[in-house]
Amino acid sequence: MDGSNALGEFLRARRARVRPEDVGLPGGGLRRVPGLRREEVALLAGISSDYYLRLEQGRDRNPSVQVLEAVARVLRLDADATAHLVGLAQDRPAAGARSGRRTQHVPASIRQLIDGWPRNPAYVQNRYTDCLAANALAAAVSPNYRPGVNLLRAVLLDPAERELRRDWEDLTAEGVAALRSEAGADAGDPRLRDLVGELSLRSERFRTLWARHEVRPRRGRVSHLTHPQVGDLDLHSNKFSVEGAGGLTLVVFHAEPGSRGAELLDILGSLAAPQHGTGREHGQNQRERIEEP
Repeated sequence: MDGSNALGEFLRARRARVRPEDVGLPGGGLRRVPGLRREEVALLAGISSDYYLRLEQGRDRNPSVQVLEAVARVLRLDADATAHLVGLAQDRPAAGARSGRRTQHVPASIRQLIDGWPRNPAYVQNRYTDCLAANALAAAVSPNYRPGVNLLRAVLLDPAERELRRDWEDLTAEGVAALRSEAGADAGDPRLRDLVGELSLRSERFRTLWARHEVRPRRGRVSHLTHPQVGDLDLHSNKFSVEGAGGLTLVVFHAEPGSRGAELLDILGSLAAPQHGTGREHGQNQRERIEEP
């Protein structure tokens, strides 16, 4: 993944997923490629075939938003994917040109906040899904909720995570689509390139999902877990941007008040308390840092 023509890669991948009959064209016949032909996309979008070819080849770096939105309609992109397409066409500095390394810090106030939540598992991650901080209850939900763990890597490669998550298929699809969304046109980012390269080598599931070029911003969801200590547990998660912290996200879980899940979460918290100690001690143990390019 060198990011040299992210726009073209996205267009080709999404064009291959649209059947002619989906857009009112006759299907059947011999086709050398799956999905729509370039000239069909151009015709339906109201642009010339040559111009669309230049878009896919990366020879036109400044297409208008109107043209991109017309192409998006033909490719049946939703609002998130359309915004992603427009973003790919915008010039931005190459991440690979950045020099030096910077350390991401979780604000002390955020650490204190999550350590003070005895009934809400919570953690902080960066744009690459590296966990930078987690409270005791989050670690009780999964030992991978701890600083230094890349959560997408863990979910894809750790067999215990697959056993934990009854919704593993949906979670991995959403996670890879979110990474695509975070990457945008910044696919030359060294940290991102290394992560994608590693997961492409080690996970067939990741390779399949990454090739689909689906994009989906990180949003709240319901996690369906089968925890080895308390059994089936359904938790809502909400995601909040940490203001002024360089793209960090605070993820907070909760169970429906009065539900069996809330009861099980309390039990899990009581089981975890002797192991992890007080919130203050746990917070002191979380003073690890994640280096990113």
